[in-house]
Amino acid sequence: MRAVVLHGGRDLRVEPREAARLEPGRVRVRFRSGGICGSDLHYFMHGRTGDFVVTEPLILGHEVAGEIVEIAGEAPELHAGDRVAVNPSRPCRVCPRCREGRENICENVFFMGSASRTPHMQGGFADLVDVAPAQCFVVPSAVPFEHAALAEPLAVCLHAAARAGELAGRRVLVTGAGPIGLLIVLACRWHGAGSISVTDVADAPLARAAELGPDRLLNVTDRDALARDVAENGAYDVAFEASGNPAALASAIEAVRRGAIVVQVGNLPGGLVPTPANRIMAREIDLRGSMRFGTEFAQAVDLIVRGEIDVAPLITARMPLDQAPEAFELASDRSRSVKVILTA
Repeated sequence: MRAVVLHGGRDLRVEPREAARLEPGRVRVRFRSGGICGSDLHYFMHGRTGDFVVTEPLILGHEVAGEIVEIAGEAPELHAGDRVAVNPSRPCRVCPRCREGRENICENVFFMGSASRTPHMQGGFADLVDVAPAQCFVVPSAVPFEHAALAEPLAVCLHAAARAGELAGRRVLVTGAGPIGLLIVLACRWHGAGSISVTDVADAPLARAAELGPDRLLNVTDRDALARDVAENGAYDVAFEASGNPAALASAIEAVRRGAIVVQVGNLPGGLVPTPANRIMAREIDLRGSMRFGTEFAQAVDLIVRGEIDVAPLITARMPLDQAPEAFELASDRSRSVKVILTA
């Protein structure tokens, strides 16, 4: 089989791999579609994402959908031929965090395509991927594989929205118009946000964001743009930092009202990051992290299947698995792409 393997920054190869024997209690899924994520791009460009550093060959990919080809053991709700969205997370369900119902921060989680521990956890950009039955969410044939693959990033954004609390009627700021920022817009709209503003430093992603119907778009290469918006329209109730840029986090903290909530969703650079902590203290701002997702994966699949959230506008290109290095180069160019999909 083929696998998309990262050996270091800018060293991505499509390699032949031998398919191992399917272990008992596992389901083998044939890859059909997979989205290239922001963390995949960080691994590709820098050999790391945040504090997670690639130290051995890593199969990338965690936004995956495919078709079940084999089941080893009991899985009464699954059958060969089923089309499935694959949840890349496999929590242990026994650690204190899992017992608290916070399986997204499981202390022993297996998460596909991640260098957060060694040996690294291999991902889903391969012809065949073996997963647990609980990771498989059946979707009807009417749902394209590429839409099912985007259940994962949508789940990330639904979890971020849950971390923010009540959004109905709220004035919301989203910093960063990449795929996660755009899906946060859709999640906040679904939750009934009163108004949504999106900031970015480039016109191309803001133009794509415009298609999703936010109330305001702000290019913050003009450093006063957000301050003028706050002066004219009022401070924000909730901000989602989705760019992974420390300057964007600082601007979000400045743009929210006293007692507001700021949710950090984007992967910031590794190590210490400067933050206007006195503003957080003096204005009693809640700064909340948002890590992956838990039960929101099932919710994301359901919303996509029922057509309540349309992920199709994010897809800007489709390329075959054999062209993964070229696809990653394209996905790295924000002027030309939002979400690039790999296909079988």
